[in-house]
Amino acid sequence: MSDIKSKVQGLESNVQARNIHELVKDTDNIYETLTIISRRAKQISVDLKQELHSKLEEFAVTSDTIEEIHENKEQIEISKFYERLPNPVLIAMDEFLSGDIHARYKDKSVETDI
Repeated sequence: MSDIKSKVQGLESNVQARNIHELVKDTDNIYETLTIISRRAKQISVDLKQELHSKLEEFAVTSDTIEEIHENKEQIEISKFYERLPNPVLIAMDEFLSGDIHARYKDKSVETDI
C-alpha cells in the first residue's frame, strides 16, 4: 500500500477537466474506460480503508462508558493524512492515463444454435 501513497504525493487532489479522446485512445469506448477506472478506484478505496482501520486499531481503547472520549494526537494525524489523500477515482484516473492499469477480459465463448 505504501506504493500508492508514494505515487499520490505529487498528485493534485482537485478535479480537473480531461480530454475524452485521450481517455479512449486505448479502449475506443468511453464506457469501457470508465468501467476500468471505477473498478480500480474501488480496489484502491478498499485497500486504503483497510490500511486506515488497521492503523487506527492500534489506538483503540475499550471502555465500558460511552462518555469517556480519549483524543490521541497520533491518531488524529493519521486520520488527517488519509483525509488529505486524493479521491480514489483521481488516483485510478492518473494510473490509467500513465498506463499503469492493464485490463483483461475473460474469454467470451458465444454458442449459437441455428
